[in-house]
Amino acid sequence: MLILGIESSCDETGVALVQAGATGVPLLRAHALHSQIEMHQAYGGVVPELASRDHIRRVLPLTRSVLEQAGCALADVDVVAYTRGPGLAGALLVGSGVACALGAALNKPVLGIHHLEGHLLSPFLSADPPQFPFVALLVSGGHTQLMQVDGVGRYALLGESIDDAAGEAFDKSAKLLGLPYPGGPALARLAEQGEATAFKLPRPLLHSGNLDFSFSGLKTAVLTQAKKLGAELDARRADLAASTQAAIVEVLVKKSLSALQQTGMRRLVVAGGVGANRCLREQLNAACAKAQVRVHYPELDLCTDNGAMIAMAAAMRLQAGVEQANRDYAFDVKPRWPLQSLAY
Repeated sequence: MLILGIESSCDETGVALVQAGATGVPLLRAHALHSQIEMHQAYGGVVPELASRDHIRRVLPLTRSVLEQAGCALADVDVVAYTRGPGLAGALLVGSGVACALGAALNKPVLGIHHLEGHLLSPFLSADPPQFPFVALLVSGGHTQLMQVDGVGRYALLGESIDDAAGEAFDKSAKLLGLPYPGGPALARLAEQGEATAFKLPRPLLHSGNLDFSFSGLKTAVLTQAKKLGAELDARRADLAASTQAAIVEVLVKKSLSALQQTGMRRLVVAGGVGANRCLREQLNAACAKAQVRVHYPELDLCTDNGAMIAMAAAMRLQAGVEQANRDYAFDVKPRWPLQSLAY
């Protein structure tokens, strides 16, 4: 079974082909990705209308590229999968519309996929795929969640961000420090030159007794500290970046370990764009090694939004019998769509 996956939820257009059998881990045949970072830099953030228009320009050329890489024809595709939500409504409509049009033209079934489930299952594309069950730390741009994952479609929410997510904390703090878009990666790079203990910043909800996250207070503390520094900010920017990153990472690591302790599980999966952060990986690796817990990540090039994770999620849902692809080409999108609503 050859699955074509299309991702268009925000500012990356991703297309991929995944080969799946009746059993076993599906195989990534080819994938291609276009990032809109350069286009949105002039505005300091994602402009939804521009994002949607760019997806229209990119999705079919990327599809042709992926088919060429895999040595396949469009007629060889058995299922067309696409991101149904959550995300920007206009951007989601582009990918959904193209996928359903392709399905109708080919008389092949289609399947709408949850964007976060794609991230959740993306480590199965890595050289060291996990096994069920596990605790998952989802840290994408707008979401920070801890999930108990017992199998495909068997998800229980353990904790989530109640205001700013970790990715938003990185991006908003970077903007306060005068760093260019996209702020999170820029802050992480600058933090490598700074001292993580230079400033005492809050670790919100670190000792709350639950597994929820809150990073809006940290953002306010960064703003306050930047104002206090005034003219000295230029000289201390790297230290403030390192201290900010240290606060975010400490909360993510300790909450993840608490989730493992509460569930009794011995395996942690980390997914989403913030999962590429080197400091987070180093500290999680050290903490999990000490606790004798296995930790799994997606490959670095698959941490960002991509079509491979959508095709993989579709393959795993079909293999598990959780869902059937269909030939109902009337589609809708879900800009807001809780991951736990998929649980059965």
